[in-house]
Amino acid sequence: MSSRELDAAGVLEPGLRADYAVCRRLNARHGRTYFLATRLLPVERRCAVHALYGFARWADDIVDSLDPRVPLAEREGRLRRLEDGLAYGLRTGGGTEPVVRAVADTAVRYTIDRSLFADFLVSIRSDLRVTDYPTYADLRAYMHGSAAVIGLQMLPVLGTVTGREEAAPYAAALGVAFQLTNFLRDVGEDLDRGRVYLPADLLAAHGVDRTLLEWSRRTGGGDLRIRAALREAEAMTRAVYREAEPGIAMLEPRVRPCIRAAFVLYGGILDAIADDGYTVLHRRSSVPARRRAGVALAGFAGVVRARLRPPPPEPVPAAGAGAGRAGR
Repeated sequence: MSSRELDAAGVLEPGLRADYAVCRRLNARHGRTYFLATRLLPVERRCAVHALYGFARWADDIVDSLDPRVPLAEREGRLRRLEDGLAYGLRTGGGTEPVVRAVADTAVRYTIDRSLFADFLVSIRSDLRVTDYPTYADLRAYMHGSAAVIGLQMLPVLGTVTGREEAAPYAAALGVAFQLTNFLRDVGEDLDRGRVYLPADLLAAHGVDRTLLEWSRRTGGGDLRIRAALREAEAMTRAVYREAEPGIAMLEPRVRPCIRAAFVLYGGILDAIADDGYTVLHRRSSVPARRRAGVALAGFAGVVRARLRPPPPEPVPAAGAGAGRAGR
């Protein structure tokens, strides 16, 4: 992480600077799309986003390990220690893991509701034992903790021009849209972990079940029923993007280019999946590099415009209102 980002964020203690640097490396390594969009944020806010991503990535890696040498009981133990470490870090600012110290510092700096981290860990823990979701309602309940709360954690970092409560449903929906996109892109990889995140009733409506998905993954064979189910999952995901989009205008102008870029890039993954013929059981679809560069360039132009835009004029108080506010 550059000294400029850390200095701008007011992160001065050497050990804490190193902790944030670990989170930034996790973001750069594992979240290409997310990391690119983060580069459009005001410099002083990037550290916090890296910390939130780094903590979530660390927890994901505990439950998503494909290493057969790591038994379920050990992964449960690691996750429990992470949860205990976070509770300690939020109380004291200390801890043994860099990602915990960084995210605890971010939570304090931005007054992030601590229950959001508890909800996240509940959903992450369920990944150790829950392998499928009967209905979309069941999946949405899981995604409250695994995705919606990520959007809610981000809101204090991004800032809003409305009340935070007004923007919150849209931020939560955007987190869900991003995760649904990942679920669709990663159907094959998740199947290797024994999980199917696409709702069973959606699959069954097209004559698809886990056995058919496993056959396709194992043999490389295609099936029109699978393609139809994946197309419906894509449409379901795009509906959540439409639900979330009005929230971008509720964010502070300087952060909108970042979130708009993430919105476009993640939506572009859906385009790539469709362009690849819904072959997600056999390959990972991704946004072409030229497209990513174009979105980034447009985002940087938006950042420049936001910086050059004059601040809005101060509202003129209504007659008699000044005295009421003076003592606050």
